[in-house]
Amino acid sequence: MNMENVVKHLRVLWRTDRIIADIRLRHLLIGLGLRAFAALIAAFGLLMLELSAYFALAQIWSAIAAAAILGAVNFAIAAVLFIVAGRPPSGRDIELANEIHGASIEALQLEARALQAQVSGAVHHPLSTIVPVLVPLIAIIVKSLRKTATEAGASREAHS
Repeated sequence: MNMENVVKHLRVLWRTDRIIADIRLRHLLIGLGLRAFAALIAAFGLLMLELSAYFALAQIWSAIAAAAILGAVNFAIAAVLFIVAGRPPSGRDIELANEIHGASIEALQLEARALQAQVSGAVHHPLSTIVPVLVPLIAIIVKSLRKTATEAGASREAHS
């Protein structure tokens, strides 16, 4: 297991999560704006239908038909905007970000499996993990013992 790979995969995972969140947030904001605009147009449509009902009571035909048609058109525009706002995000951006996210997760899982294999190997064979540390340690001890032996021999010769 290489810690640099783990850090690299975590950075890629973090960046792709940020990109995915940014794409979803932009889509949500655009959809919210379109829904608000559609609600405004629907309110105008409702106002026109109410106005047409008023004109129906006040006069029988000419202003009634115009207000009713305008109200129906406003409702149709509002419906189209709601449909457009409700579409899921499309495009290659979100697909690419999801693919990179999946690859990062897979790479981190591979690194975790490698660490698990190392740990289980160390538990099953504790000497295999100690030997690489023990060999240089023994070499250092032998060198220091040689130095003390030569220094002790030199001090015995000096006293004789």
